[in-house]
Amino acid sequence: MITTKYFNYRQVLNLSGTHLIWISIWCTLIAALFYFFNWHWMTIPWVPVALIGTAEAFLVGFKNNQAYDRLWEARKIWGGIVNSSRSLASMVYAFNTDNEEVGTFDLEDRRKKIVYRHIAWLYAFREQLLVPTEWEHISAEEEHYHHINQRRNRLIKAGFPDYGRTPIFLNKYLSEEEADLQSDYKNFATYLISKQAKDINELKNIKAISDFNQMQLQTCLNEFYGFQGQAERIKKFPSPRQFASTAFIFNVLFIMLLPLGLVNEFAKLGDWGIWTSIPFCIIIGWIYIIMELVGDYSENPFAGLMFDVPMLSICRNIEIDLLQIAGETDLPDPIVSKNGVLI
Repeated sequence: MITTKYFNYRQVLNLSGTHLIWISIWCTLIAALFYFFNWHWMTIPWVPVALIGTAEAFLVGFKNNQAYDRLWEARKIWGGIVNSSRSLASMVYAFNTDNEEVGTFDLEDRRKKIVYRHIAWLYAFREQLLVPTEWEHISAEEEHYHHINQRRNRLIKAGFPDYGRTPIFLNKYLSEEEADLQSDYKNFATYLISKQAKDINELKNIKAISDFNQMQLQTCLNEFYGFQGQAERIKKFPSPRQFASTAFIFNVLFIMLLPLGLVNEFAKLGDWGIWTSIPFCIIIGWIYIIMELVGDYSENPFAGLMFDVPMLSICRNIEIDLLQIAGETDLPDPIVSKNGVLI
């Protein structure tokens, strides 16, 4: 997530620097051919260019609206995870039947185990969402694990903590036996929730909590299944490619035709007008490129890029809250933004 009030020049160049270069080359080439070689035959009237630009603006606007909906839905999902996580921890520590047969130490140990496992679930779920898909920018033309390591190395250099494929939180918040099971499950996060349900049911069986308390806690776990499924739907189902591809093709056509129509209009002002068309052509083309790229990157909110939902920061905030509920005093530091980006 970008935390600066406005895009700075580094973020702009990171997003569209390459596109700006080829647009500049194309516009300059057309102006030079028109001026030095009198290739007037290649120019076209402005009206068809304007019509294509109008159609592209409508299509890109629709695409950006859908991309924003996906991004905002992803943020709401993680907002729900925050609230339900606090509810789960508070209920685990609040529910008590005062059964004298249940040892205080044993009950405290069971409670802490549930809270710790939930923290492990947060980070495991986040890591699963960051596995690249074939339509995301981070996995293009590369093995996805190479990009995972490449992304992780960039974040470490920026000062963010390393929560990698063999993360420290598994050993910190899970028993050694449970941590070793990660490689046995394709969806380790789902396994952790099912394990929570068994432990909560065990609390009911030893009469540490009532049947109604167990039902409330299970309902909370069901909410996590719901949040996980909603996030996985966004991750595993791309924005329909027919809309994304059409917008990209229209954008390329418009930018290719733009200098052919613009140079003819500016040539009416004289020879100096031919060269004046270059910066205006670059600006107009760059605006359309930016509109396309904003929607293209925003439609994948779990891609591990600077446009993502800041899952690591959210996980860390939940971790701090849950540890405090569990009575811990040795708390990790919140994640802060680095270079205008919060992850």
